[in-house]
Amino acid sequence: MAGITDSPFRLLCRRHGAAMVYTEMLSAEGLDRCHGKTWRMAAFREEERPVALQLFGSRPEAFAGAVKRCGELDPDCFDLNFGCPAPKVVRGGGGSILLRDPKAVASIAEAAVRAADRPVLAKIRSGWEIGSENAVEVARVLEGCGVAAIAVHGRTRAQMFSGSADWSVIARVKQSVSVPVIGNGDVRSAGDAARMVGQTGCDLVMVGRAAQGAPWIFSEINGALGGGKRGPLSGRPDWPQRAAVLGEHLRLMVEAKGEARGVLEMRKHMGWYVKALPGAARLRQELMKAETVTQVTEMLEEFGRSAERFPPPPPA
Repeated sequence: MAGITDSPFRLLCRRHGAAMVYTEMLSAEGLDRCHGKTWRMAAFREEERPVALQLFGSRPEAFAGAVKRCGELDPDCFDLNFGCPAPKVVRGGGGSILLRDPKAVASIAEAAVRAADRPVLAKIRSGWEIGSENAVEVARVLEGCGVAAIAVHGRTRAQMFSGSADWSVIARVKQSVSVPVIGNGDVRSAGDAARMVGQTGCDLVMVGRAAQGAPWIFSEINGALGGGKRGPLSGRPDWPQRAAVLGEHLRLMVEAKGEARGVLEMRKHMGWYVKALPGAARLRQELMKAETVTQVTEMLEEFGRSAERFPPPPPA
């Protein structure tokens, strides 16, 4: 979700029922060294709370320094990412490669927990590769270090995002630790979330890619699970509702980043909002060239004149 879960997107997800949001992955080294861009990425609005600052890296000292320095930002908690499979992160010794060395995981977690004056969470995968799944071992290590909750993605690093997530790994972790467990992987609908909770017993469900172009998924999940905040939409949105959310997202982006950059960075999101709608291929091509809010608005209005008769797309 790098390059996606910026402040405007997080705020929109909270408005539509997300229980908590995470920043994009922040380099512990960058925060510890007060790198300007990294610090700007760590900024968030009060309306986003509760928000977790998500850290990655390889040196325990950098994590401790980052946690101490970030106290002035006053996040609700910190999240240690031991699950990211991105080659760039892994080559730097961070993310999921740390699953191969539970002692290194322990060193980082202990340093962060000692330095923090608020909860520290952690995110892991089932293991490095199929045949060496060690999520239960790593989860127990993290619990022993004082981590307050653990998110488990049911794929190995070798799988990246291919194949199907193995939810039984999440269930085994839940049975092995006493801290809350957050299930992650292949939750694309409210029904998926309900099945994950039923099959694994996890305490919370984490949604990533399924929220791209569909922030209302959090409201749908809350409704299916019988709790949590309900957003302004109920059920699958029709085109006017979908266009209204897209417009809200665009306004937030422009407020935060200015029109030129906001529209540019919004292009990928707009493609997701219109995905699967009849006749959307041409609209996507046009939106990828948009440079102003007026251009986007005119494109959406033109599409809407024919799209109003379209039913909402079926659940994923």
